[in-house]
Amino acid sequence: AACHLIERPTNVADTFDGNYKLNSARELYGPHAAPYAQPMSIRTGFVPVESDHVSRSAHCASCHTLRTNAVAPDGTPTGGRLNEQTPYLEWQNSSFNDEVASPAAEAASCQACHMPRDDVDGNPISTVIADTGSPAPLNARAPFGRHVFLGGNTLIPQILRDQRARLNPLAPDAALNEVIAQTRDQLQRRTARLSVGAITRIGAELTIPLAVENLTGHKFPTGHPIRRAWLRLEVRNAAGAVVFASGTYDAQGQLISGGAPLPSELAGGPWEPHHGTITSGNQVQIYESLMADASGALTYLLLRGETYLKDNRLLPKGWNPAHPNVAQTAPAGTASDPTFVGGNDQVLYRVAAPLAAGPYSIRAEFLYEPLSVRFANELFQYSTREVTAFKSYYQAADRSPEVLASASATAP
Repeated sequence: AACHLIERPTNVADTFDGNYKLNSARELYGPHAAPYAQPMSIRTGFVPVESDHVSRSAHCASCHTLRTNAVAPDGTPTGGRLNEQTPYLEWQNSSFNDEVASPAAEAASCQACHMPRDDVDGNPISTVIADTGSPAPLNARAPFGRHVFLGGNTLIPQILRDQRARLNPLAPDAALNEVIAQTRDQLQRRTARLSVGAITRIGAELTIPLAVENLTGHKFPTGHPIRRAWLRLEVRNAAGAVVFASGTYDAQGQLISGGAPLPSELAGGPWEPHHGTITSGNQVQIYESLMADASGALTYLLLRGETYLKDNRLLPKGWNPAHPNVAQTAPAGTASDPTFVGGNDQVLYRVAAPLAAGPYSIRAEFLYEPLSVRFANELFQYSTREVTAFKSYYQAADRSPEVLASASATAP
């Protein structure tokens, strides 16, 4: 109801950070012309009113363009301001933007993906809702957006389901399972593509290019800086022995090398930079945003965040470095990588692979965590009641990363 009460903005930028204006006349906005108001007004006290602004991406921008003001440890404002999440601004700087005079073929609103107008079988939805004139018979009307609001979070629905005795969710297990299944389907079919490029050999070394493509209309991952995605590459020789592995993980979703967690997984540890070329299993291409505090040091506390030390989240297709929104959405730590461009990134892996031990089989995966292990480890350094409770839920959950895409190849 709150979303349908939001007024059409005169200037969408004025509504950022949740500064929307609600209708004060108990009118609920919807996309249908001349709605028959009596059933809703009698039962709810609200009157349906036509306005197409609820179907436009700018309607989502108020809450999903969020800047947070940084404070020092004593609570004093530092004057710093972090772009905590900017999916609307990212979408504006993409070929998905349908607000421009000549939209691209793939242009689509936020609602088109997160409130689809097709049913689960892909058929356009037309349904009977209140119409003008006599309430009977009512006519089938369109559009009708399914209010599924799917994103990429498979962890929290699982926790709500498995911790029912403690959290008491209203939704039954079947509904939460359906949310997980639909979210996983979206992640696997409409989020990213992965491919292995032309493999070359120089002497005893193979160069293996992996290309990852962002299919979403914003950065991936987007939103609050707790999410991450990464590339896993495994190379085996003719005998089936692993000769190279980067991005390997354990049952807890923790990145490992040689059976031990990478130092960048541990609270207080170093952070993993963006890579154009990877030569060691200790290096992993992780797509994430990492915050810096007022001193320029890495922080995982949102209210200490002043800027981004690293932001190599995949850019959306059509991203333009000259766009007006670049100041709020520019990547960080990728300037030396010419292959990190709108919609794509390429990573070269250099692998010791003597010709005599071939042929080699190559397996690659693009993986995603709604809550990165490193962020969780930093969070669990605190012992508040809420953190302690969440830690118990998190540790009992299945923390296996989601597989978004995979690819394979062979090389001599």
